[in-house]
Amino acid sequence: MTITAIGRPPATPDASQPKNDGHVVIRLTEALLADGLADLRWLLHDALLAGARRLVVDLTDVRQLSSSAVASLLWAHRTCRARGGAVVLRGVNRRTEGLLHRTGLWRVLHLEDRPGHAAS
Repeated sequence: MTITAIGRPPATPDASQPKNDGHVVIRLTEALLADGLADLRWLLHDALLAGARRLVVDLTDVRQLSSSAVASLLWAHRTCRARGGAVVLRGVNRRTEGLLHRTGLWRVLHLEDRPGHAAS
């Protein structure tokens, strides 16, 4: 299942329902993060409340990830890990990848392989 967040979280009741394997993809945008982190937190909360074990957060359209956004992802990671899953970041740019390496969080939050790049 994919959740595309543009402005506000989707209003459909089953938008956060994970597939049978507990896998949910959340696509973030600059517009969503520009309004603050409440929408991001609700998206993560709804996906976890629906039983997601593995969250793939697509950051392809995000130029910079704030430390508060990273803290929200760490909160989701704790829940996913307790369920035997993980939080995976997709489409991470160099700036965000550098932040994760400087803080050591690349060991905690999984980075999906990019074509032509070595796995983290």
